[in-house]
Amino acid sequence: MRREKIKDQLSWKETWQINKRMFGICAKAKPHFFAVSFGSQIVEALSPYVTLYCSARFLDELTVARRTEILSMWVLLILGLTAALGLIKSLLTRMKEMENDTNSFWIYWIYGQKALDMDFAKADDAKYSDQLVQIMQTSHFSGRGIPNFLAALPRLVGTVFQVAGGIALSVSLFTLPVEPWAQNEPLLKTGLVLAVGGILAVLILAPVLTDKQMKAWNACTESGRAGNRFFSFYGFQLYREDKRALDVRMYRQDLYGREVNGRNNSWGMGGVFMKLQQGLFGITSGIMEMLSQLMMGFVYLYVCLKAWYGAFGVGSVTQYVGALLSLANGISELLSQSAEIRGNTIFLKQVLDYLDIPNEMYQGSLTVEKRSDREYEVEFRDVSFRYPGSQEYALRHVNMQFKVGEKLAVVGQNGSGKTTFIKLLCRLYDPTEGEILLNGINIKKYDYKEYMSVFSVVFQDFQLLDAPIGENIAASLSYDEDRAIECLEKAGLKEWYQSKADKGLETRLYQHEDADEGIQLSGGEEQKLAIARSLYRDAPFLVLDEPTAALDPMSEYEVYSRLNDIVEDKTAIYISHRLSSCRFCDEIAVFHQGQVIERGSHEGLLAQGGKYAELWNAQAQYYV
Repeated sequence: MRREKIKDQLSWKETWQINKRMFGICAKAKPHFFAVSFGSQIVEALSPYVTLYCSARFLDELTVARRTEILSMWVLLILGLTAALGLIKSLLTRMKEMENDTNSFWIYWIYGQKALDMDFAKADDAKYSDQLVQIMQTSHFSGRGIPNFLAALPRLVGTVFQVAGGIALSVSLFTLPVEPWAQNEPLLKTGLVLAVGGILAVLILAPVLTDKQMKAWNACTESGRAGNRFFSFYGFQLYREDKRALDVRMYRQDLYGREVNGRNNSWGMGGVFMKLQQGLFGITSGIMEMLSQLMMGFVYLYVCLKAWYGAFGVGSVTQYVGALLSLANGISELLSQSAEIRGNTIFLKQVLDYLDIPNEMYQGSLTVEKRSDREYEVEFRDVSFRYPGSQEYALRHVNMQFKVGEKLAVVGQNGSGKTTFIKLLCRLYDPTEGEILLNGINIKKYDYKEYMSVFSVVFQDFQLLDAPIGENIAASLSYDEDRAIECLEKAGLKEWYQSKADKGLETRLYQHEDADEGIQLSGGEEQKLAIARSLYRDAPFLVLDEPTAALDPMSEYEVYSRLNDIVEDKTAIYISHRLSSCRFCDEIAVFHQGQVIERGSHEGLLAQGGKYAELWNAQAQYYV
C-alpha cells in the first residue's frame, strides 16, 4: 500500500489549532495529568530564581551593613523556602512519574475506543488499519505523536515561567544607573552590545538550527519505521513465538533474520540516523553550544562592568548573571520547544485524521424486544452486497427467512458468500441493496448494540483470553459459576475440565511472561471453549462458523450428536465445509457465486442431484 509522504512543516496557525484540539482530547482522557505536569515544571522553573534572589540579598547585606538580624532573616528565609520548594517539587515529581507510568495505557485506550466505535466495514479495511499501524510505529521508534506532545507541552509551559522569572530579576540590570562619571565609558557600551548581541544570536539561531534538525528527523520517519519493524520482528518476535519454534530451528530462520536485520538496520553505524548524528546533528549541536558559551562570557562581562562602575553590589552580580543566563537559556528553550512542537504537529495530525474517520452506518434507536419465548424471525429480502471498493457482488438477490428454533446449515465452496451472509446477518456490514428484517422491521432501525446482543457467534478465527476459564466464558470478572460449568459440559469439555482445571473456573489459560501458571489448550479444546462462551451468552440466535474445524472426527461426532442439547430452543446457523455436519440440521442452504441456489434437507438435496449432491459426493469418496 502506498503511504502518504510526511510533510516538512505545518503553518503556525495549523500548529495551534491541532495542538489545542489534542490538548482537549488528552485532558478529557486524563484530567489530572496536565495539572500535575504543569505544576511540576513551573516549580522547577521558578525555584532557582527564589534561591538566587534571596542569596543576592544576603550577599549585599554581608558585604555592606552586615546587620546580624537581617543576615539571620535571609538565612532562615533561604532555608525555609528551599525546604518548602524542595518538598513541593518532590511531591509533584513523584505524582508526575505516576501519571507518566500510565500514559501508554490510556493512549492505547484512545485508539482502542476508536477501533471499537468505528464501523466494522472500515475496521475491516486495510486502508484504515494501516493508518493506525503507521501511527503506532512512528510512536514506538521516535515518540512522535501523542507521547511527544505529552512531554513537550509541559516543558513549554515551564520555559514560559523560566523566561518570566528571568525577566523579573534582570530588568533592573538595565535600569539601574552607573556612577555619573562612567555613563559614557566606551567599554560599558561595548559590553552591552556584546551581551545583547550574544543573547540575540542564541535566540535567533537556536530555533533555526532546531528546526533543521526536526525537518531532517521527520524526513527519515519512514526509514525509521521500516527499520523498527524489521528489528522488532527479526530481533525479538521471531524467536519468542512458540508457534514459530519448529520452523526457526528446522530452516535456520535465525540466520535469515540476522541478514534481514543487517540489510534494513536504519539504526546501525551505517544507518541514516547515525549519519544524522555524525553530520547535521553534530554540527548544529556544536554551533549551539559554542554560541551559548560565548553568550555566557559576554553576559558576565557586562554585569561585571556595571558593578565596577557602581550600579550595584556584589550580591546583585550573582543575581543578574544567574537571571540573565537562565533567561537566555529559557528563551532559547522556549523557541526550541516551539519548533519541537511544530515538528511533532505533523504526526498529531495523522492521529487526528485517524480519530476523525467518520462512521456511516446508521446506529438506530428502536429497542429490541426482549422476548422470553424467543419468537424472533429474521428475513433477507432481495439482499445484494458489494464490499467497499469492489465492483463485484459478494451476494446477489438473497431471499431467506429463518424459522424460529430451526437449525440451518450454510454450505458452499470458498468465496461463495457464506461468511458475507453471516456478516450481514450480524450487521457487521449493511446490504448494498435490499433489506434485512427482524420481526418485520428493518434491522437498521434497531439500536446497533442491542441488535448485536441477539446473536452469539463463534467465528472461524475466534480468540480466547490469557485469563481464567470462567472469565473467558463470561467475558467478565463476575459470572454465574453453575451456568459456566453447565456450558462447559454442553460443549463437551466435562472430562477436560475435571482432569485439567485444578483450580476450577479460576484455572488460567496459557502461560505468558506475566503469568506464573496456566494451561495450554489444543485446537479442539480451544474451539469447544469458544462454543461454551457462545452458549453462556444465551442469545436467541447461535451462529457457528466452522465450529468443528479443529476437532478430530470422533470429537466432531460428539458435538453434533449432542446438538439439540447444545442449541436447545435457539435458532442455530452453521457454516461448514464438512457436509457430514449438515445431516444434523433441519435445513441446508447452498451458496454458489453469491446466490442461494438450493435449499432443503440433506436427503432432499441429495435426491435432487444438484450442487449439494456434487459437493457431498466429492467429500464422501474419501470416507467410503
